[in-house]
Amino acid sequence: MGMTFAYGPADDAEALRTAHRALELGVTLLDTADFYGPHTNEEFVGRVIAGRRDDVVVSSKVGNEVSPEGTITGKINGRPEYIRATVEGTLRRLGTDRLDLYYLHRIDPDVPIEDSIGALAELVAAGTVRHIGICEASAATIRRAHAVHPLSAVQTEYSLSTRDVEVNGVLETVRELGIGFVAYSPLGRGLLTGRIRSLDTLAEHDFRRIVPRFQEENLAANLTVVERLDAVAADKGVTTGQLALAWVLAQGEDVIAIPGTKRVAYLEENVAASDVRLSADDLAALDQIAPYGSTVGDRYPAGSMATLNR
Repeated sequence: MGMTFAYGPADDAEALRTAHRALELGVTLLDTADFYGPHTNEEFVGRVIAGRRDDVVVSSKVGNEVSPEGTITGKINGRPEYIRATVEGTLRRLGTDRLDLYYLHRIDPDVPIEDSIGALAELVAAGTVRHIGICEASAATIRRAHAVHPLSAVQTEYSLSTRDVEVNGVLETVRELGIGFVAYSPLGRGLLTGRIRSLDTLAEHDFRRIVPRFQEENLAANLTVVERLDAVAADKGVTTGQLALAWVLAQGEDVIAIPGTKRVAYLEENVAASDVRLSADDLAALDQIAPYGSTVGDRYPAGSMATLNR
């Protein structure tokens, strides 16, 4: 997402270098959505995978409504007819004839989840989509969706600074049903790298400027936790970001982290986190430093918070 959308100015050349370097390093899962841009991120991924489609797993999403004119409406749309129409543009922008994984990006409260998943199931039957998933859904909705067609993935924010899925039944439910869990923002949108010390370090149009947990008083409180993570990371000879990613990966073989970055250097740092091993004592210490509820401020503005865990 960040390569074209939401986190300040884009650097197309560096983004391409970063994406190609990711493939060189063995990264195979590329996550996008029609909403990112809108549309520009799918077009970017299409350029990245041109000529090597079979080397990658491509996932995209539908549900954050984009108008026919290509503007973000601010609405959630899970209507079957919208899903069927949207996938055609996604495939065209990606330059492919199928999606490996297609998510319902958010849950439309005005459309039964059975109807939305039914439309995705039709795409699987047609061969347009290989597997389906759902994002930011409640445990009850995941169960209802999975009963219509098996879900391969549930994608929800998960990190040392966002541990809701441990207490709201989502992680327990996906494990009971045998669904993979994809953790987005595993670095807490950069908070857990230790590099963000004030709003002044963020670009003018960076999305995080309106995120409550990055507002100055909240950020100051959250940085006290990050400073303790800094100390643990230093003792282990890794960066704070690598420590945070290693923690997510240590939560289970069924948990996949999808850290985003726009730069080669940070990409290489992130990939190296897969080699960081945390002992039981390390994990216990991190649980004490950053337990559920330790982060101050919501992870989205109020309007977006209302669309989560539906």
